[in-house]
Order: sequence, then C-alpha cells, then structure tokens
Amino acid sequence: MTDWLWEYEGYDPDEEPLREALCTLGNGRFATRGAAPEADAGPHHYPGTYAAGCFNRLISTVAGRDVENEDMVNLPNWLPLRFRTTPAPTPWWSPDEQPPLEHRQTLDLRQGTLTRRLRVATPAAGPLAVEQCRLVHMGDPYLAALRTTFTAEEAGMDLEVESALDGTVTNSGVARYRDLAGRHLTHVRTGEDPADPADPADPAVPADTADPSGTLWLSCRTSASGIGVVLAARTRTDAPGATARTTLSEGRAARHLTLALRPGEPVTVEKTAALFTSRDPAVSDPLGAARRAAADAGGFAELLATHRRAWRHLWDRAELDVPGEAGRVLRLHLFHVLQTLSPHTAELDAGVPARGLHGEAYRGHVFWDELFVLPYLNLHFPEVSRALLTYRHRRLPAARRAAREVGRRGAMFPWQSGSDGREETQSLHLNPRSGRWLPDSSRLQRHVGSAVAYNVWRYAQATGDLDFLHTKGAEMLLGVARLWADSAEHDPGEGRYRIRGVVGPDEYHEAYPGAETPGLDDNAYTNVTAAWVLARAVELSRTLPAPRRAHLFEDLELEDGEPGRWEEISRRLRVPFHDGVISQFEGYGALAELDWDGYRARYGDIRRLDRILEAEGDTVNRYRASKQADVLMLGHLFPPRELAALFARLGYPLDDEQWRRTVDHYLPRTSHGSTLSGLVHGWVLARERRPEAWTHVEEALLGDVADVQGGTTPEGIHLGAMAGTLDLVQRGLTGLDFTGGTLRLDPAPLPQLCAYGFAVRFRRHWGIGVRVTADALAVSLPATASAPLRVGLHDRTVTVSPGETARLLLAR
Repeated sequence: MTDWLWEYEGYDPDEEPLREALCTLGNGRFATRGAAPEADAGPHHYPGTYAAGCFNRLISTVAGRDVENEDMVNLPNWLPLRFRTTPAPTPWWSPDEQPPLEHRQTLDLRQGTLTRRLRVATPAAGPLAVEQCRLVHMGDPYLAALRTTFTAEEAGMDLEVESALDGTVTNSGVARYRDLAGRHLTHVRTGEDPADPADPADPAVPADTADPSGTLWLSCRTSASGIGVVLAARTRTDAPGATARTTLSEGRAARHLTLALRPGEPVTVEKTAALFTSRDPAVSDPLGAARRAAADAGGFAELLATHRRAWRHLWDRAELDVPGEAGRVLRLHLFHVLQTLSPHTAELDAGVPARGLHGEAYRGHVFWDELFVLPYLNLHFPEVSRALLTYRHRRLPAARRAAREVGRRGAMFPWQSGSDGREETQSLHLNPRSGRWLPDSSRLQRHVGSAVAYNVWRYAQATGDLDFLHTKGAEMLLGVARLWADSAEHDPGEGRYRIRGVVGPDEYHEAYPGAETPGLDDNAYTNVTAAWVLARAVELSRTLPAPRRAHLFEDLELEDGEPGRWEEISRRLRVPFHDGVISQFEGYGALAELDWDGYRARYGDIRRLDRILEAEGDTVNRYRASKQADVLMLGHLFPPRELAALFARLGYPLDDEQWRRTVDHYLPRTSHGSTLSGLVHGWVLARERRPEAWTHVEEALLGDVADVQGGTTPEGIHLGAMAGTLDLVQRGLTGLDFTGGTLRLDPAPLPQLCAYGFAVRFRRHWGIGVRVTADALAVSLPATASAPLRVGLHDRTVTVSPGETARLLLAR
C-alpha cells in the first residue's frame, strides 16, 4: 500500500460487506457502495446507491402497532454488469459460486477510483483476466462510469456481457430493519433510445468503437414522497464485430453484448450512467436530462481526466500531511467526508447523514453529528458548512411547531431529522440480542438544539460571515435559547433553574430506575450547553445591528424582557455534583456500581452493554455505566479556559484538579458503545492524561477500518467519527481557536502524533499553513494573502505577513 492506496488482496465473501462500505464512491450528491458489478443483494453483497436528501416514508406493523419510518432510499442500481462464456449455456459468473483465481481491489484516494483486478476460470478456454475501474464523477455530479477490460489469456472465447439498470432494489441493507417495509420505488418504467451514428471527428468515440446499444433508461418514483428518479446508461465496446440485443422487463433494462475474444488481446466495455431526480435544481425533465447526459458524456478516459482534476482541486483545499499509518487512515477518513459532503452538497437541501451516503443504518437520518463535522468543514469548505446550517434553517418552522406541541416557545430541533424536519426517531427499537422490541426514548435528547446553535456560532467565528449570523443564524440560535429559557423551571429551594425530563449524549440512561416515565433531570451536558447558548443569545441580541434587531424581535414576537431572563438563567442553571465530581445527571451518584470485570469475563465485548443487560432482564438505568462520553463532551466542545469560565459564570468553581477527578471518574465507567466515544476521550485525555490518550485516538482512527463495533460499518461508515479524527488533528491537538480576528493555538502534541502539517482557511485567508512538531509551531501565510494574520499562543501574539512563516517555540 502507499499513502494514497487502500488495497484488499484475495476474495473473502464474509469481508465483502465491510469492503463495500469502505470502497464506496461518491461526489457529495450521490454515492454508490463498492459492490461487485455482477453481485445481487444477498448475504455477502449489497449494491446500494443513495442521493443526498432523497427520503421516503413507509408504514410497517411492529409488535401489533403501525409504525411509520422515513428512510434514505436505495435508488435503482446502475452498476450491474455480468458475463459468461458462450455458446454453451454456462451460468453467469459469480465470485461466491466460482471463486476467482486471483482478486485484488484498489481504492485510489487521490483519484477517487475503485479498481478491481481478477482472474477467473472458464469451462473450456482457460483463464479470463478482468480489470474494472469505476468512478462517481466529482466534476459532473450526475455521472458515474465503469470500464471493464476482458483478456483471454490462453485461448479465444466468445463472451456474453450483460449491462443493466435494476429498479427492483429495496431497502434491506440492515438486518434488524428487514422485517419492516422496504420497497420504496414504484411506477418503474424502462426504455431504450437508438444509438446515434458515431461521429468520426469526435475523439471520445474511437473509429473502431462499436456502439450497438444506444442508451437504456429506467424511471420510477418514490411511493410517498413522489420523488422522480431516472437512470440512463450508455454501453460501448471496442470489440470488433460485437453484436447486441436489448431486453426490457418490469423493473429492469439490460443490454446483452456478444464479444469475440482473441488470446492476449484486451477488449473493453465502457458503461456510462447518469442519475437525475426531480429534486435537482434547474431540471424540469429528469428523464430527458438523464438520457441526454448519458448519451453526450465523453468516453471513460475523458471522464477520468476531468474527475481526477476535480479531486485534485479538493485535495488542494484539504491539505493534510500526517506521516505513517495514522496519516493513511486520516486520509481515508477525509476521502469519505469529501464524498459525502463536497462543494456539490452546497447546492442541495441536505443535512449531515450520520452514516454517510454509504449504507442504510439510522435510515440516513441527520442527528447531532454535524457537531463533529462542521468544525472541520468551516476551515476548508465554509460554503458547505453554510449549506448544512441552511438545511437546519429551512426546518426551523418544524422545530417551532414541535416546541409548541409540548407547550414551549422557541425551536425544538428533532433528535433525528430527515426530509421536512419533523421528529423521525422511532418509537420502538429492536434489541437483536433478546429479539424484543423496546420503547425508544432517545427523542428526549434535546441537546441537539444546542449543537445547532453551537455550530451557528462557531461557523461565524471561523468565517466572519456576519450576514448569516445576523439573519438565519440568529433566528436559529435565539429560537434554541428561547426553548431552553421556557424549559427551565425555577427551584426556590435551590435558588436555581432546572431542566427536567431529558436524555443526555450517553444514551444508555433514559429513565430513573423503576420510573414509569422516561427522562432525567439536570443532565450536566444539557444544562451547561444550554447556559452557553443562552449567554450567546444575550450577546447576539446586544450586538445585532439596531434595524435587524428590531425586525427580528418583532418577527419572533420576542418581549423586551426576554434577554434579561436569558441572562439570569444562563447564570443560574443547576449542575449536579457527587463525590467532588460533576454528576452526569441528578441522582447519578445514587446508582449502583456495575461489575465491569465480571461482564467482560462473561461477554468479552460489552460495548452494547444496554442490550446485554436487557437480554438478562436487567436495565442499564440502574448503573453508573455510560455508552459514550457525556460529561466529558464538555471538554471536547470547550477549551479548558472557556469551560472553567462557563462554570464560573454558573457560580461553580471548576479548577484543573476537579476536572481531572471528573475525567478519572467516567473513564472506567464507559463502555464505548459509540464510535464517537473514543474520539472524545482521546481529545480530552490529550490534555489530562496524555499517556492514555493514544489508546482512544487509535480506536477512533480504526473504528471503521477495523469495524470495532462489530458489524456496524457494513451498514454505513460513521461520518461524525471520521470527521472528528480530522478535527482532532486540526484543532484538538493544536488548540486552534478563534477570538476576534486572531488565530489562537494551544498545542498538546501526542508522542505518536507530534509532527504533522495541514492548511486551513480562516476568514479572508486561504491556505494558511500550520506545521506542528514536538517543540515548535510554524504558521505560514501565502504570498498572495491580502493582509497579515495575527497568531496567538497563550503567552504571546505575533503577526505573520503575506509570504512569511512564523516559528514559535513551545514551552517544555
């Protein structure tokens, strides 16, 4: 392997689901899993294609109840291309039924291609070499292409190749969802456009290229949301004398080519596909647009050249230089982030899908993962960050409606969001260990609103985009603040405000032991972040331009006294403590201790401790046991000085020693049942317990590569964790932050990750170079920069002029 290649040698059907997810190709608009083109959905393969923001609703019967779920739709499959020798009626070749003699897959991160090389045995003519290269075009977000080259190694043979479009697909990529309705596509139609005569003057069509197929197309729509979806594909071959025929059936369009192969002479088949939907901007006729795009596209070589150029431009903006295996994994993470959220995403109405465009886990919904994604994007692709925040703003009316339905003012964003911003969290979830469907109370994670507000504020800090902050951003941030103010109940005995009936990031604890109703009181993370939001809302309401403030207050029907109440609550929200540490929630200190060693001895992997205990007839609500970082998330969001100041504002002392005791308390009581947990723990420990930090950082790096959660990655990569590792290198270990117009740094290098570099964009400055070593920092500004940059360490501030590099020695 090189730093840019991700390779798999040999064929192992049990490994295919993981490889398919990690070899997904996409362009920020749509993505296709790395499934073999000849494979149908089954135990070892799952060809899936997903478009950002394309959802549909279906009703299923679960435990005697009708349950409605909205899913990111598995769209018609453009990949199918299979082959067999003729004229004998041999079966289509399948790697599971006829294992290949050799097999290698190579994911090229630099170029955004997936190459597959294999040798297969044929019944009578000896080995057949097959090489396939595919791309999902990063320059033209509607196109994808697959080039297949066949070479008969010993004897000539006749080969039949079927190139198809498949509209019979369903959503069945997650085992625990398979009892639910999954057929989202309806009104499937297929057709064929006759081929245009090859233009000998067109360099994209070589003179010896046969084009017997014309263009096949398949159109359908989603059953409830009514989204029109169209695929069109053109298939070409350079085989002399190739013949072809078309078969159109319900849900499938196929072109069959018959190729005469001579020994040692390669023959190529090129398949170019176009995917359009009725959600696409400036497209009035998706069927016509797809047919034109497929027919007019250049040949594979031309598409590959423009695709490579688009990727080169992306890598230029996301420069990352980390040595060793950590650097390879980080580059893979960055590759998948860019495939899910590229500049093309900025043109769409789409959010941050928690599992990327790589699979169907979590139904493609948008959670709080943007909290881990936007800090990276802010410094490289701020236009994408703004679009993702605009996705939230378009759903602000739904958030306001949700707040009204529970008797609150303000905006209550959903824990799971999809097409229109209503709450998409299921009411029941399946414990695969016990086979029981259980009530799901995770919708009580109201802290998602604080994540939205946090992202608005941090985006404005990084970009200086006051236009967004004072308009859409202010509407969201003030809406969330208003919800917190209306949710806070004054406790005269405590002299403080309390927020009751919520669930924190931990997710294990949804209720008190024996309680009939879900929810917990005074979750520390929820209350502290609510206080932060309220303080920012007060600050924003004071600094808004007077005309804008007047109009905004009038539009939101804000009373003049509300900011004063926000100020009071932001200083008096309750934070519980026990044994000298911050309590995860009120009553946490009274919970029983779990026999961690005993459960590890009995079960080995106890990441999903909640499922284990429920299968035993017990509940994790009884124990001091967390799925993932909850209180420690505060150390991820806020630098040490800011966190201490936030607690001081609330009237609670929080010195370094007390925070260390808090970290020490939760470390052994966390099962790390989320890929985000290792990331957050590594981030926090880099400053508190450096020798132990790398264990958690390494787990975050390998979370998807090694599928540490045991079967979750094949259902879709964990986008928040992948982006979070990039942000760990960019901000966590450098302490990079923004105050006013100054770029501030407070490094905490790890021995295993202490020499690396990257480039960021900060406000007007593009391409700021940052290089970290164990004893120094270097910050450089391109000669083309328009103005100097102020750079601050905790004990000094320097000014870097265009074309200069400042080297700052670190105190040992």
